[in-house]
Amino acid sequence: MSTLEEAAETAVVQCLGLEADESCVVVTDDKRETIGEALYEAACEVSADTTILRYPPGSQHGAEPPAAVAAAMRNADVFLAPTTKSLSHTRARSKACEAGARGATLPGITEDVFTTGLDADYKAIRRHCADVLAQVQDADEIRVTTEAGTDITFEPGAREWHQDTGIVHEAGDFSNLPAGEVFVSPETANGTYVVDGTMMPHGKLEAGQELRFEVEDGYVTDISDDDVREQVEEATQEVGDAARNLAELGIGTNVAVTDLVGSVLLDEKAAGTVHIALGDDASIGGDTEAPIHLDGIVTGPTVYADGEEVDLPAAGE
Repeated sequence: MSTLEEAAETAVVQCLGLEADESCVVVTDDKRETIGEALYEAACEVSADTTILRYPPGSQHGAEPPAAVAAAMRNADVFLAPTTKSLSHTRARSKACEAGARGATLPGITEDVFTTGLDADYKAIRRHCADVLAQVQDADEIRVTTEAGTDITFEPGAREWHQDTGIVHEAGDFSNLPAGEVFVSPETANGTYVVDGTMMPHGKLEAGQELRFEVEDGYVTDISDDDVREQVEEATQEVGDAARNLAELGIGTNVAVTDLVGSVLLDEKAAGTVHIALGDDASIGGDTEAPIHLDGIVTGPTVYADGEEVDLPAAGE
């Protein structure tokens, strides 16, 4: 496991490729200040045009940050956002990238996840992403099954597949860190998925604990778990059925993640897993805006692209 300083250097130098003549802003909150400061110090070693902004933690994942934070992200060459609540699926993040900033969000990051997840060979992760992407990107249907009862079919339609390699060197590029996934916001989906890995607000699920979701025509119609259902119902009161949108299918490609730890940020990247999300997808190629984006990790999946089994990377490869 790397140190906090080593992990920060990996993020700034290897993943973001910060140059001496570029501006960098680190956006953090009161609960992630230690990681924010480590990234700030690492960035200062490269560029004197580095700033750090701190604000109170957001109310939920996908909540917009203060206007001053959004403006700073938009006006920087590079941004890094270690925050308690995710900025990945916010207009602030997407507008920053549209303006030419490149950056990485680190939602819910902890020191353990930071030092574990950044202790990885991101060139290898990029190769695994490219291999999975080549197998799925032209398929009309993607089917996912598991022994726990998942059997769901996704139709990407005209939506583009994306790869989160952790290498963010071009203007407008974006990644989660730790990274390692191939994902799409499907046009529609039908079936059942059973989360048996990690999902908020539970964290890592106990052995035998399963959260079941029924999906019809691209919307989640039934949720077995009371706590997750309550989150969705609260969002539904605000935005209607958009909160139940089947937002994402992702395939993990980070072979350095050998065990689920209870962090969605890290666990959704674990090689050989799939994650399925509901809620907002506007920032990943969809057209639905919602105040939530809830990922659930599905372990031991078999993935088919137009009936052909996809060769998934395995942890430790």
